[in-house]
Amino acid sequence: MLDIRNLHTHYGSSHVIQGIDLSVRDGEIFGVFGRNGVGKTTLLKTIAGWIIPSEGEIVFDGALIAGVSPDRIAHRGVGFVPEDRRIFPGLTVEENLTLGFLQVPGRSKADNLAALDRIYRRFPRLMERRSQLGTTLSGGEQQMLAMARVMVGKPRLLLVDEPSEGLAPMIVADLYAIIGEMKAAGCAVLLVEQNVHQALTVCDRFVAIERGRVTFSGDAANKSDCERLMEVIAV
Repeated sequence: MLDIRNLHTHYGSSHVIQGIDLSVRDGEIFGVFGRNGVGKTTLLKTIAGWIIPSEGEIVFDGALIAGVSPDRIAHRGVGFVPEDRRIFPGLTVEENLTLGFLQVPGRSKADNLAALDRIYRRFPRLMERRSQLGTTLSGGEQQMLAMARVMVGKPRLLLVDEPSEGLAPMIVADLYAIIGEMKAAGCAVLLVEQNVHQALTVCDRFVAIERGRVTFSGDAANKSDCERLMEVIAV
């Protein structure tokens, strides 16, 4: 599904991603862990096209996407839920959701409405607040809205950055249930998360990153790999 080879990314003179290699298989949840400032968010932004890599390859479903514009990457089936959620001010919940239609240009109006109906059935709280401004929602509701907006486009690869940050345990559990449902529907997920213990309950494989490089990789079903991960990232 996703193959990253010798990826390097700079912010000006700062060399943030320093030769990362990783692959995400079709329909799996792949965790990316590490302390703050090691390059996890930069990795996701580079895959999504928000940042142009300085070197290396990003191959999604057999096509090179490194340096491709974010809208074209989204059209290929890559959805991104950033850490800051990017809820558009001045737009209602429903208007924010319908922006997700831009991920699938050419889809019929009837199919778009059907997709929106499915979202409302999965997120009844968003349906109740569909006429409310998105930025007036609680933090947990905004995270739900950010997830739902991407789900409207039915991505084949979902990039999620720190979904549980600052949220109540009940909301976190619901978010992780949604991630699990997307996997069950065949969507691959690349998950960046500080809540490592929670993330390991859904991940299939993972890597630890330090100073822009992969320092450890493991299988979430392997207890010794998980224990070693905790040592590596000093959680």
